[in-house]
Amino acid sequence: MKKLLLASACASIMGLLPFTSYADEYGLRADSHAPIGVMGDHMHKAGEWMISARTMRMEMKDSRSGTTHLSPETIATTVPNRFFGIAGQPPTLRVVPTKMTTDMVMLGGMFAPTDYMTLMLMGNYIDRDMDHITFQGGAGTTRLGTFTTKARGWGDTKLGTLIRLYEDSIHHVHFNAGLSLPTGSIKKEDDVLTPMNMRPTLRLPYAMQLGTGTYDLLPGVTYSGKQGHYGWGAQYAGTIHLGKNSQNYTWGDKHQMSIWGSYLITPAVSVSARITGETEQKISGIDSQIVAPVQSADPENYGGRRVSAALGLNTVVPNGILKGHRFSAEITLPVYQDLNGPQLERDHSIMIGWSKAF
Repeated sequence: MKKLLLASACASIMGLLPFTSYADEYGLRADSHAPIGVMGDHMHKAGEWMISARTMRMEMKDSRSGTTHLSPETIATTVPNRFFGIAGQPPTLRVVPTKMTTDMVMLGGMFAPTDYMTLMLMGNYIDRDMDHITFQGGAGTTRLGTFTTKARGWGDTKLGTLIRLYEDSIHHVHFNAGLSLPTGSIKKEDDVLTPMNMRPTLRLPYAMQLGTGTYDLLPGVTYSGKQGHYGWGAQYAGTIHLGKNSQNYTWGDKHQMSIWGSYLITPAVSVSARITGETEQKISGIDSQIVAPVQSADPENYGGRRVSAALGLNTVVPNGILKGHRFSAEITLPVYQDLNGPQLERDHSIMIGWSKAF
């Protein structure tokens, strides 16, 4: 048996034999899952369970409006403050974010009651930091100081169902139907540094909150295919927010399209490349407790159009004590960003994941 396995693996690497013999015998193939950044990408056989854990870090830094980069000084002296006229509010934005880091741990489970349906559940714990520069007084470019706000806690919980629409020996198509439950806080607060050199505790802007506060529909369609060394796929994923939350606003709806391709180096290791385009609307409504001379406090400064590129690695342990355990990683970089109003632009994100089916 060991000799047969070794011969099959060696021949596959040289492209002389397909990988089907290995996959059929051991039930393992690294590219049977999409890149780790694609959610709800695969289904399971009737009675099968899967548990998973993902960790992601996303960094955002520097500001742009549309496709134009803006320096902190430009924002502080030229961008109007929508709250000007309220007591203590200067005419321009005098607090400018410079960097935001989001760390997220996602814990998930899947179960297939039938071959044609797979159920999903995912919860996530979020840790966010945002760095700022505060400019002195109501005019000029004198920097008063810097400060960092933090928000930590559980985010929104997602429920989902995958329904098979078509499958043959190469192609697979399924429908994604999901619902996001508003379990994440939308009332997080922290200390800030104002242009008048005071340090009050205020409700943090929308980007720093941990949830949407609304029930959200998560529709989608996923296609995947594989043959020989090659795999490919595409997914549409939407986020449709239902009504306004308790603080009288609604996040903008989001539509995302991903296309990927993969190459199976060995049955246990595949590499992938992915392109993702997305569009997101502005926030509708306003939280009356989020009032500050900073771009992230204005609901108009959210959403836009983005294109990103990602490189990934999928592995599955073929035998031994860790047989069937999957380990994956993906790094994503921005290609194009056209943003609504001044806001931080995405810099990069890294996701690492583990899963085990049984």
